[in-house]
Amino acid sequence: MQVHPLAGKPTPAALLVNVPRLITAYYSNVPDFTLAAQRVAFGTSGHRGSALDTSFNEWHVLAISQAICLYRKQQGIDGPLFLGIDTHALSEPAFASALQVLAANGVNVMIAAREEYTPTPAVSRAILVYNRGRVSGLADGIVITPSHNPPDNGGFKYNPPNGGPADTGVTHWIAAQANVFLENGLQGVQRMPFEKALRAATTHRYDYLESYVNDLANVIDMDVLRSANLTLGVDPLGGAGVHYWPRIAEFYRLNLAVVNDAVDPTFRFMSVDWDGRIRMDPSSSYAMQTLIGLKDRFDIAFACDTDHDRHGIVTRGSGLLPPNHYLAVAIDYLFQHRSRWRAQAAVGKTVVSSRIIDHVCARLGRKLYEVPVGFKWFVDGLFDGSLGFGGEESAGATFLRMDGSVWTTDKDGIIPALLAAEITARTGRDPGERYRELTREFGAPVYDRVEAPVTPAQKTLLAKLSPPQIRSTDLAGEKIQAILTHAPGNGAAIGGLKVATASGWFAARPSGTEDIYKIYAESFRGEDHLRRLVEEAQGIVNLAIATVP
Repeated sequence: MQVHPLAGKPTPAALLVNVPRLITAYYSNVPDFTLAAQRVAFGTSGHRGSALDTSFNEWHVLAISQAICLYRKQQGIDGPLFLGIDTHALSEPAFASALQVLAANGVNVMIAAREEYTPTPAVSRAILVYNRGRVSGLADGIVITPSHNPPDNGGFKYNPPNGGPADTGVTHWIAAQANVFLENGLQGVQRMPFEKALRAATTHRYDYLESYVNDLANVIDMDVLRSANLTLGVDPLGGAGVHYWPRIAEFYRLNLAVVNDAVDPTFRFMSVDWDGRIRMDPSSSYAMQTLIGLKDRFDIAFACDTDHDRHGIVTRGSGLLPPNHYLAVAIDYLFQHRSRWRAQAAVGKTVVSSRIIDHVCARLGRKLYEVPVGFKWFVDGLFDGSLGFGGEESAGATFLRMDGSVWTTDKDGIIPALLAAEITARTGRDPGERYRELTREFGAPVYDRVEAPVTPAQKTLLAKLSPPQIRSTDLAGEKIQAILTHAPGNGAAIGGLKVATASGWFAARPSGTEDIYKIYAESFRGEDHLRRLVEEAQGIVNLAIATVP
């Protein structure tokens, strides 16, 4: 992975997005439906793109919104639709476009009171709370966000009545119908003027902020946290939770300071990410230089990405914790301090998350539920309480309420951040210290992720590999113990492969949006062994896909 010379440095003016040009492109450009890059395509977290390259603009939003209206009608979903947005520049115009269509179709839409921005978990929770005990008139939702993606990006995500990210069957249907609308010049898309849509009898205000904040004590032990009087620092990264944190501090009487309350669509306050772009990624040490600088000012500091569904944790002794480290600590703590969770509640992790989680689960006597990349695989288990926790290596996680019922079925960056403080308050040791205790018990793994270019045809082949196509019997000096193309937890296709030995593993999967593949690797034998794992993994993958140009 080639690190950009500006990585980790303050953002220069030359990198800032031209917001007027971006908004103009949103309303002016017309997608060419014959180009794959300009059609609607849902990845693991919705349709994303930039208006500057005509991959996310008004046409896309109008088409997707009408497709969702058709899907709701087909499925008999006739309750309210909870609509939230983040702080990306394209989110406001996309909100206007979506509401025009939803109102014209007679959908009861719940928009944020006081025109607040809305974190993804606040939308997921609102859907679940509304639907609790109902068998008809169910609610669903839309979150307008490209998550932590660069400032020129927009995103559009649909959450069905289970509150989580829609599965591929749903998103494929919506995308296919949306592309029909694109091909037909938006014929069949109903819309009304935005001002009329705002005043429509079907448009309602909902206080996402107060509803979410007032309920937090049912998932985090606020009494323990308050009594410890820890100093807590939070950087919302200019994201949708910017007004949530002061309210959390006030309502629960916490010693919590918001170090940056700026909302700026250029995100000029960020440090540059590894590839020379601005990215609000709380798991990236390059992007989180400001947050890391808080480690000596607070007992615990944390940040969340733009839609607040990912977390970053900073401690005095460890700085920014890698997501895999914190996931292991959170799991170890939660399953020992949530006595009302059912004894059979399992731990959900993705196939590219650390093996130290496996060791923690074994010691706890908890079942491990290992799934492909994508939070949608955790939704059903979180919904019915059979999963106590779901987490992924990219710093996304959520967990159950104190009583073992569902909190959210989408990622929530706020509760893992507050949990870091609860862990410190209750145990007297911060998550960095607790992780070092785990490594003394299970060993200290090292982890890496690299990317390599591939052709579209090679991406397709990689996604469909089978174990017999892997000719190697050894990996980095050890016998290969397992070659997986399907996740052991649910049998779903990984969309690539995972190869494991006694003290290490690698996984390779194609990117959903770029002509690259990603290799994830972990070693319990140190950096040299990790380098061998990565190098040999690249050789194994390149050989397996070499039959296609």
